[in-house]
Amino acid sequence: MDPNAIVEVFRRNVTEHYIDFQGRVRRTEFWYYILAYVVIYVIAAVLQSVIGTHILTTLLSLGLLLPNLGIAVRRLHDIGKSGWWVLVAAVPAVLMIVLAGLAIMTGSIGSMFLTVTLLPLLCVAAAALLIYWYVQPGVTGPNEYGPDPKGVTAAA
Repeated sequence: MDPNAIVEVFRRNVTEHYIDFQGRVRRTEFWYYILAYVVIYVIAAVLQSVIGTHILTTLLSLGLLLPNLGIAVRRLHDIGKSGWWVLVAAVPAVLMIVLAGLAIMTGSIGSMFLTVTLLPLLCVAAAALLIYWYVQPGVTGPNEYGPDPKGVTAAA
């Protein structure tokens, strides 16, 4: 694993593919980007704990939201799935927030039970499904989302 390659993948995705939801991306590039993001996030978290604020990780998350979504969508495209699948984890998370707010306002035990038990499990299951898809090999040759990022044709 070449650290320079990891930095270059991250730089390229943030600068050249900031709002890019078209095409495909290889597993290697996807995981290099994720590794760089996690390292930067940890450094930002340590720095913000030292200075006593929460602004660094918030700014980092907001600033890299579109590149994160873009690379996730392009990774799903590589395995032949629609990029809309990245929202699979967002649906139970949003429901959990809405139901928690309603349960607090109304004092409903049933809504609280659903919010505390079932919806977090759905979030974990959705995240596990996405990770499973992210580690799958891409479709060999071109698919409906573009050419093979490995440069391999279907006949090969």
